[in-house]
Amino acid sequence: MKTKRSYTLGARAEAVVSTRERIVREAMQLLFDNYYEDVTLAEIARAAAVSHQTVLNHFSSKEGVALAVAELLTSETTDARYRAVPGDVNDAVAVVVGEYERFGDANFRWAAASERLGSLATILDGARASHQAWLEHCFGPRLPEGRADRRRAVNALHAATDVYTWKLLRRDLGLSRAETTQTLIQLVEGILGQQSQEAAR
Repeated sequence: MKTKRSYTLGARAEAVVSTRERIVREAMQLLFDNYYEDVTLAEIARAAAVSHQTVLNHFSSKEGVALAVAELLTSETTDARYRAVPGDVNDAVAVVVGEYERFGDANFRWAAASERLGSLATILDGARASHQAWLEHCFGPRLPEGRADRRRAVNALHAATDVYTWKLLRRDLGLSRAETTQTLIQLVEGILGQQSQEAAR
């Protein structure tokens, strides 16, 4: 039988988890909309309706908050990406473009500031490695068997589906989401088609 004290402790633990998640979600939105250097702990605290000290109690520093945001984003994007049908170029590109429509601008700002981010720059390295692992998962059967050729093909696919490519098409060239998606599909199909031709020789 649960005592009143156990109920109280359980409610307190739930409140702690809820507060932590709210801080991370609000920080995520701030980091989507601004450069990392321009976001302060005080702004994060105000957005989450908690005190500055509460943010520090949960994360120790702004870097700690950013790492928690990155962890949440990684989890959400991984779940979404691996729901794409392996081998289906249209589905895979639609998933990637969907991600970039949501936070591609923030990704680009983060990447552009990577030299100034110190230890946080390792997040980008992890994101790149995850992206390449997903590309191999999606298109593995259509990739060359030789290690060097396979690596070149994955790198080409990475370039075709990178946030920089999305930014070039969507922001710099002003293409619509549909046009951007179709262009990326053509790039990916071109790379995979070339691999098939070379394998048939």
